[in-house]
Amino acid sequence: MTTPPPTNQLSADEARRIVLRAQGFLGAPDRKAGVRGILRHLGAVQLDTISVLARSHELIPYARLGAVDRKTVEKAYWTDTHAFEYWSHAACILPIEEWPHFAFRRRAYRNRPHWNHQLPDGVYDQVIKQLRAEGPLTATELGGAKRTSEWWDWSGTKVAVERALMYGEVVCVERRGWKRVYDLAERAVPDSLLHDDLDDTECLRRLVRLAGRSLGVGTRADIADYHRLKGEQVDAVIADSGLVPVTVEGWGKPAWADPAALQTPPRGRHRTTLLSPFDSLIWERARTERIFGFTHRLEAYVPKPKRVYGYFAMPVLAGGHLVGRVDPAREGSTLVAKQVTLDGPKAVPAVAQALVEAASWVNCTDVRVEKVDAPELREALARELTRATP
Repeated sequence: MTTPPPTNQLSADEARRIVLRAQGFLGAPDRKAGVRGILRHLGAVQLDTISVLARSHELIPYARLGAVDRKTVEKAYWTDTHAFEYWSHAACILPIEEWPHFAFRRRAYRNRPHWNHQLPDGVYDQVIKQLRAEGPLTATELGGAKRTSEWWDWSGTKVAVERALMYGEVVCVERRGWKRVYDLAERAVPDSLLHDDLDDTECLRRLVRLAGRSLGVGTRADIADYHRLKGEQVDAVIADSGLVPVTVEGWGKPAWADPAALQTPPRGRHRTTLLSPFDSLIWERARTERIFGFTHRLEAYVPKPKRVYGYFAMPVLAGGHLVGRVDPAREGSTLVAKQVTLDGPKAVPAVAQALVEAASWVNCTDVRVEKVDAPELREALARELTRATP
């Protein structure tokens, strides 16, 4: 009988701290590497159209580095082809060096038997020809964007360029006024990375390894969710991905960890910050509940009468725990906390600090609180906001 390999035992608290360090929230951040370092550390930064304090891809480095200039964030992602946009966990900014490892997904799109949008004859070739002749262009500049306000009613040109993006013949090289700017992959991707010569197994092995590193420790479902892989794809490669099996107190399911994350105990300063609802720390709801005992749900797409915490409720991270929520808005130079949810009196100073720092980052000079779910804590929060304001 073969003896099974040894399994590392982790307490729930050890696992939580490993996760926080892996996601860049425990220990001093690498400020020299800056935003690009954060992107490479996380492996993917989700994009979303919603902008309240700022867009989500700006909130991700802010939460880890503090008040980094928003123009600096954009330059770090897009200048000198350091990143590309593609489908990972969702629409994400990805480090350019990971281009070869999404070949499996580009091949899957090319082999897709059906599409929701019809592609008129000749339009695809015309789009490629125009990009080759004119350089980076938006869909509008290519001659066709949406014909109506309905998102599914795309013009033939928009269908063609989005199909080319999925195939990997075209790359989104930046966002301009939130519009994708497209260019040919042969121009935008360095020659050393361009060719799709990695087979599916090599791609999946790499992405599973990266997911494990970015998560620190995770279950099969956690690892699959990070780059939206299928469970069976994870199963096929996890044994030789470099991740090591662990058991975590209270998880109830097998888990795997980045071996480097197990070498030294996580120590250092905890970040206190507002989190984007699209932050990779809290991407997967079941994982967030398992690790933090915190139920996270974006309510922007929930009918207003059914919202519990608010349109863009941002979890508050402090001391390695999720201690509350803030649903923010902006009115001129005032950051408005439309609704604040607090996990008891001990959360008050952290929530106040997070609000004041976020206000300063987006050039707001005042903070106004409209509703506190625990009314008895409203006065204490007001005092702490006064104390935290420079």
